[in-house]
Amino acid sequence: MKIAISGKGGVGKSTVAAALALHFAKKGGRVLALDADPDANLASALGIPQAEQDKMTTIAREIDLIEERTDSKVNEYGRVFKLNPEVSDVADKYAYTKDGVSLLVLGAIQNGGAGCACAESTFLRALVTDLVLFKNETLIMDMEAGIEHLGRATAKGVDLMIVVVEPGKRSIDCAHTVKRMSGEIGVKKVVYVGNKIDSPEDEAYILEALAGEEILAMIPYSNALRSADRDGLSVLDTPDKEILAVFDGLFQKIEVLL
Repeated sequence: MKIAISGKGGVGKSTVAAALALHFAKKGGRVLALDADPDANLASALGIPQAEQDKMTTIAREIDLIEERTDSKVNEYGRVFKLNPEVSDVADKYAYTKDGVSLLVLGAIQNGGAGCACAESTFLRALVTDLVLFKNETLIMDMEAGIEHLGRATAKGVDLMIVVVEPGKRSIDCAHTVKRMSGEIGVKKVVYVGNKIDSPEDEAYILEALAGEEILAMIPYSNALRSADRDGLSVLDTPDKEILAVFDGLFQKIEVLL
């Protein structure tokens, strides 16, 4: 099972990704959570203590690894490098495991033009492709505001693209862009989750803006989730029964879809 989660920055992608990863881990089997958002905060949503986060490896910063596997030098343009570097062992070597979820943090490319045809970009794209197409575990991908690390070949292995939206025009505009981009590379199933719903008007806005689309859940705005984040707890450790009930409904709908 391979699930990608996208949407505008700050809408709650990591909240949804962490909830799904923890849910499927509790059901048994290996779960790999991939934080592909440059503003990486999936670790916090999974309840990983800050002291442990500080020890975690960010793949984009492993310059020696990237240079070895691509047979090139980072930040030296015009060089020939391997387009298919060996990446099959990266998840096992660099993922951090907690509560049955193995977390791998991609990080951001530091030089200009994140989408460049450079060694770092090639390595990260190859890694995502390997995880999607050649690994058997459940994969939950917390994407950036788009689908930067996915390619046409990779998209064939993505079972579901979940776009998280909040009640705002910029969020909806981003959602439409993600839907278009997903279709262009061949992602077959795109669904939506509303988040930070604070009133009936918020819900109505999203329903109208995404009329005809499949919306799996409307997650209420929750101070309890904010408190969990502040206290270093996972998103499923909240005492908010309403939120947990919404998550349970979301899990059930996803399991039916897949």
